[in-house]
Amino acid sequence: MFEGLFRFLFKYRPLVFEQGDFVLGASRPMVAAILVAGLVAAYALVTYRRVGRTAPRDRFVLITLRLAALALVLFCLLRPALILKAAVPQQNFLGVLVDDSRSMQIADRQSQPRSDFVRGNLVNADSPLLKALSERFVLRFFRFSASTDRVPSADGLKYAGTSTHLGQALARARDELSGLPLAGLVMVSDGDDTSDTSLDESLASIKARSIPVFTVGVGAERFARDIQVTRVETPRGALKGTSLVVNIVVTQAGYAGATVPLEVEDNGRIVSTEDITLPPDGESATMRVRFTASDAGPRVFTFRIPPQANEQVTQNNTREALIEVSDRREQILYFEGQPRPEATFVKRAVEDDKNLQVVLLRRTAPNKYLRLNVSTPDELVAGFPATREELFAYRGVILDGVDADSFTPEQLRMLADFVNKRGGGLMMLGGRHSFAEGGWTGTPLADVLPVAFDATKSRTPYFSPITVRPTRAGATYPMMQIADTEEASAQRWEKMPALTAVNPIREVKPGATILLSGLDNQKKDQVVLAVQRYGRGKALAFAIQDSWLWRMHASMSVNDTTYQTFWRRLARWLVEGVPDHVVTTTTEDRVDPGEAVPLTAQVVDSSYIEVNNARVVAHVTAPSGKTADVPMDWSVTRDGEYRASFTPDEEGLYSVRVGATRDQKDLGADVIHVRSSAGDSEYFDAAMRAPLLKRIAEETGGRFFTPDNAAGLPEAISYSGRGVTVVEEHDLWDMPVLLLLLITLTGTEWAYRRTRGLA
Repeated sequence: MFEGLFRFLFKYRPLVFEQGDFVLGASRPMVAAILVAGLVAAYALVTYRRVGRTAPRDRFVLITLRLAALALVLFCLLRPALILKAAVPQQNFLGVLVDDSRSMQIADRQSQPRSDFVRGNLVNADSPLLKALSERFVLRFFRFSASTDRVPSADGLKYAGTSTHLGQALARARDELSGLPLAGLVMVSDGDDTSDTSLDESLASIKARSIPVFTVGVGAERFARDIQVTRVETPRGALKGTSLVVNIVVTQAGYAGATVPLEVEDNGRIVSTEDITLPPDGESATMRVRFTASDAGPRVFTFRIPPQANEQVTQNNTREALIEVSDRREQILYFEGQPRPEATFVKRAVEDDKNLQVVLLRRTAPNKYLRLNVSTPDELVAGFPATREELFAYRGVILDGVDADSFTPEQLRMLADFVNKRGGGLMMLGGRHSFAEGGWTGTPLADVLPVAFDATKSRTPYFSPITVRPTRAGATYPMMQIADTEEASAQRWEKMPALTAVNPIREVKPGATILLSGLDNQKKDQVVLAVQRYGRGKALAFAIQDSWLWRMHASMSVNDTTYQTFWRRLARWLVEGVPDHVVTTTTEDRVDPGEAVPLTAQVVDSSYIEVNNARVVAHVTAPSGKTADVPMDWSVTRDGEYRASFTPDEEGLYSVRVGATRDQKDLGADVIHVRSSAGDSEYFDAAMRAPLLKRIAEETGGRFFTPDNAAGLPEAISYSGRGVTVVEEHDLWDMPVLLLLLITLTGTEWAYRRTRGLA
């Protein structure tokens, strides 16, 4: 409407004024007209000055109106005009790039798919837009999604692409049309760029070649009613039977405050359902859902919110995640410096867990040990491991009531490296021989543990009952969930009996997280359980000497399993994510068929020292059973890192086994899985991205359009000044707005005279 009114008043579209250069067609008759106009203006001034009966204000108003009218006439006599470079019809090529991805099927424009704009304006032969473009330019059509191809016309597009690469599309059209007189490129898209590469390089190349890109944004900039599962944060792997707490980020519009179910499926079987309350419109909220990884193997978990009434996009209500669920037994070395009840109760708490093996080494006298639950007769026969290979065979270590003096300097360094280099989990329990009280200040393990030691108080008698409660951060940790729900878990913690401590720990390292805290008998806060990442592994400090009271206290029911639940989850978390000798990763666990899968393997020897001269091969098994071996090369940039890639050509689950050898000796192997299937990324954050499309247009000298003003596209391209052009002159002196303004000025003067009695 605005553009139509502008064109009525000023004769041309706003684009003509933006692109044209303003000039005045000066000539001798015009000079004479200026002299005459000056004489008339002087005569008018003299005339009004001689009117004695008029007030000074009247004379000022009348002179101003008369001079304005004369100036307007003078402006017209100067013959103003706009000079533009216009494309010569049918002498220039125009590339038309049409988005052929799935998001173009979204019906968010008056309940019509975005692709309807293409069908109605670039396919229909009777379309005014297509006619205007065809009359002025030689059209070359391209379809683009993950790849870009030349097509005879925009007819026949399937809108089935699973990703969109805008930069690649611009680069392909640029190269295809190089050497031709090019007026510009037209890109019809919703701007949903799902590629990992930046647009900067493509835009710089387009700009360097002076190719304007005219973008047409289709779709709504924001949805009126939509729920989106934006992100799901799951571990890449888990032990069978692990209770997982997964963070899910949900965004919505139009359903603020609504309660909806959040379902979790394991290969089609619902394993958890929780009701969640949606956040305010346009905001994101993190929800937590709990479920158990009960079956081993590569499991595809689906997180879904059922479609709601009048929802515009339902495909973004679902996210999938692949989790490698392992059914193996993880060994934890529990070293007890002196007989205490804690070790016995911990061993009992986890003995029914088939995926955990707590190997107990109890020192009964100097150089005498009791070994329980060992795998072989020779295991730990000489006491605590004396070599790295022996110690690094475990995935977790628990130190209970052991002085630092019980270890040799080499064993202390081995314990630090067990966390730092091997990537294992280490936990120290509280007691008279732990932390500063056990002489651990200044040892290599003092840097590893998450708590700060106060050596000045290490020999000060201290004993205090502690009321243990989770911190705000700890309440969200999976291992702190001692009941079925977060609310029930918080209530259960409130009823847990007090424990005792002899280690007054008040501070933690800067990178540590306090999971459990408590008040001692002096009403001071004390660190009960803290954790920190250190190198490749993690370290925990559990500064309590009798957690077994959570099982044997008089207030605890005989059938209460809280203690077992706590220690099983704590032990599983201790060994979670501990790396093997070969660790294989990939940036994505799902790719489109034909899309390369990058593989990265980290290889270490038995002492967990990086190996750069290994022979590493990825054995890839397709869903059909077809196999292929892909050699992996050392990356050179990082010790022990090997890289390769393969391209799946089938849909389904690919198994990748990466094995490493050196000097004919097997170093280890790792197995991961990758899904090859059509992606759904086009439906997430799928609102039309006007800022991105505007940026493309502005940086290349083009313009941004929407379906509402796309009719001005042919003229905008014609006057962009690119390709084969001719100079055009557009007169401005006969614009209707000038005539209306002249009539307004003279009419105002007459009306003022009548009002003041001067007519």
